[in-house]
Amino acid sequence: MKKFISVILAAVLLFSVSATAAAASEQVTLNVYNWGEYIDLSVIDRFEEAYPNIKINYTTYDSNESMYSKIVSGAASYDIVIPSDYMISKLIQEDMLSELDFGNIPNYKYIGEAFKNLSYDPDNKYTVPYFWGTVVVIYNSAHIDEEDVKDQSVNLLWNEKYSGKILMFDNPRDAFALALVSLGYSMNSENADEWKEAAELLNKQKPLVQAYVMDAIFDKMESGEAWIAPYYAGDALIIQESNPDIRYYMPKEGTNMFFDSMCVLKTSEHKKEAETFINFMCEPEIAALNAETVGYATPNTEAKKLLDPAITSNEVVYPSDDYLINNTDVFVNLSQETQKIQSDLWTDLKIESSEGEDEGSAVSSITIIAVVVVIAAAAGIIYAAVRKSKRKKAWEQDDSENK
Repeated sequence: MKKFISVILAAVLLFSVSATAAAASEQVTLNVYNWGEYIDLSVIDRFEEAYPNIKINYTTYDSNESMYSKIVSGAASYDIVIPSDYMISKLIQEDMLSELDFGNIPNYKYIGEAFKNLSYDPDNKYTVPYFWGTVVVIYNSAHIDEEDVKDQSVNLLWNEKYSGKILMFDNPRDAFALALVSLGYSMNSENADEWKEAAELLNKQKPLVQAYVMDAIFDKMESGEAWIAPYYAGDALIIQESNPDIRYYMPKEGTNMFFDSMCVLKTSEHKKEAETFINFMCEPEIAALNAETVGYATPNTEAKKLLDPAITSNEVVYPSDDYLINNTDVFVNLSQETQKIQSDLWTDLKIESSEGEDEGSAVSSITIIAVVVVIAAAAGIIYAAVRKSKRKKAWEQDDSENK
């Protein structure tokens, strides 16, 4: 009997070990690569609770360009990325995205029809919309004269009165778009002369710019270190929560309307699990929680119904159809030739900025060294004079005593 029980216990133990090993082998880690400040982190916890065999490794980037460079370099492996429209077109063109199995994404039914069949994915093969929004001009009302913002122009970014307090996008697509719009050109221009003119305008702005930034805008605008910046509408709301003096507007000259979408990279080894995560993100309650936290406009029609009307009635977050039709453009994937022009002009701008900073630092260092040398020389002269005076007094005293 004891032998029988021992056999049973051994079998149970073996089964338990096997089950544990099987569970461990089924554990999947999904690498999700998203914009900074662009998710309610509790959503990840909820997903891992709902799907205990899927672990989320979540990392962030601050621009489409930095994301693209990272995945092309092969420095890291990702399953899900959330790029913007024009970058999605580029990734599709370069055969870097997987076609999605929408059988694994039934919650796609909650995505509004206005966000399907868009130019960057006309057949809805590769993407599920995540958020959308516009670029706005943000300013600190405690420091900016009302007269300078009443016309709601993009040219506030070139106002010399606020030199040293202006921030600018640290990515070429957004920065050049603002310059092109200011000049009255399309932000999707394919005209080389217009791009060069935009570069001249950015060079003219350069002496006024405190810093070229992306996510660093939060600290700088919230603290009052900077007073004016272009950025994305949803982030403007977040910044305003920390600094009630923050105001923002959509430029009268026009602005970029962007769409960020969830995609699965072709290199992903966990496509089904990635689609499970995308489906979870489209659950109305989850999408609503996410939208409320990050401040961006949701394409999820059921999630929008769950949001506070104060959010959905905000015309900066949810602009009117009339404004969107008449005052916005969506970025397209520019031709290779224009991308090269953009890249070269941006590199020249940033190199000159760095050289200016280095030159300024060098001048400052030389000035400091010169001051130190002058002080040291003066101190040496004074010290020598004092020593000479003391020696003279000592000699005079010795002469007196000798006499």
